[in-house]
Amino acid sequence: MLTIVDYGSGNLRNVYMAFQRLGIPSRISDQPAEVRRARALVLPGVGAFGDNMERMRAQGLEAPLVAAIRDGVPFLGICLGLQLLFEVSEEMGEHRGLGILPGKVTRFPPGLWVPHMGWNQVHQTRPTPLWKGLPDGSYAYFVHSYYVLPEDKSVIAGTTDYGIEYTSAIARDNLYAIQFHPEKSQDVGERILRNFGVAAGLLEERGS
Repeated sequence: MLTIVDYGSGNLRNVYMAFQRLGIPSRISDQPAEVRRARALVLPGVGAFGDNMERMRAQGLEAPLVAAIRDGVPFLGICLGLQLLFEVSEEMGEHRGLGILPGKVTRFPPGLWVPHMGWNQVHQTRPTPLWKGLPDGSYAYFVHSYYVLPEDKSVIAGTTDYGIEYTSAIARDNLYAIQFHPEKSQDVGERILRNFGVAAGLLEERGS
């Protein structure tokens, strides 16, 4: 069973329905014990970094989530779910994240319109199961004003150009995360969610 972590952020239902359409057994849960026992985890998210981390800690979800990731449970972070993996965010002050990956979250530089919203290309910087069957430069749907700066460049799996080149996808072992919204990215997003389901052992691989 894939567990979509409910820590009070939005967009859970759309993500859940996207997995349901693929035939991947899923549930939305705010229970720490269910997060810890999950076969695979998805962390969606929209909104402010600090507020969402506060809610996650108040619900007792931080420790089981971190433990599950470190134990090798397949994990997919979506949008804010990517950013929360890092040590700190500069959004409206300084806020501590999950600290799974070294690095920080910072705002797009002055002169760029924020939020970065709409369709943009994802450039595949190295192979990862998420990209299977997808051409380099595929378009996905973005909505965000902040982006991640990983200290360990080896985790970067995809980049996007928006005035600057920034990290829009990461992959390391069981850990995957993307800045864009697959549930809004039509066929490309569906393929990415399917690829994660296969990588997590929740779906049989078929075709190319």
